[in-house]
Amino acid sequence: MNIFRLAGDLSHLLAIIILLLKIWKTRSCAGISGKSQILFAIVYLSRYLDLFTTYISLYNTFMKVVFIGSSLGTLYLMYVKFRATYDHNHDSFRIEFLLVPCVILALLINHDFTVLEVLWTFSIYLESVAILPQLFLVSKTGEAESITSHYLFALGSYRALYIFNWIYRYAAESHYDLIAIVAGIVQTILYCDFFYLYITKVLKGKKLQLPA
Repeated sequence: MNIFRLAGDLSHLLAIIILLLKIWKTRSCAGISGKSQILFAIVYLSRYLDLFTTYISLYNTFMKVVFIGSSLGTLYLMYVKFRATYDHNHDSFRIEFLLVPCVILALLINHDFTVLEVLWTFSIYLESVAILPQLFLVSKTGEAESITSHYLFALGSYRALYIFNWIYRYAAESHYDLIAIVAGIVQTILYCDFFYLYITKVLKGKKLQLPA
């Protein structure tokens, strides 16, 4: 544990809280991609299966339970409780085009060909692209609400902070994970255009608009 990982985890937690509060307070999931939320739920479920086999620390266990629980809770809110407000028409990204390549990559490129390790690797690859349906939805609708923009910024910041975490771990512990680093860099790059628009638009009180 180091300050960059802690900040990244807190940013990730903040993103989840912002998303859940947005849906609950407005009683609507308008502007939120259910496809991205499905992918994130798959990420957490496949990554944290070791919850039942390996104990690392109370903090680690708590965060795993929170991420799994919140992702399933978000899906319940979107597809059951507030289903009528979900924008099916614009949330049309074909997630199989993300899932299948990630499965193939995980089977071909991993640290150890075991079930848990392949699932962990799959989750790393999938998380790097899981935000694409959300960005696609924003580009199709033309703009994003401020609260949705804050959610995306916190989510992108989490991964950017993890890059600093890996740099720190390499410098302090001579430890690095090439799969996680490359996937994290890809994920951060996907957010770059959004980060620029967030800083130049949203923080100045304007609506965020992504090019179609």
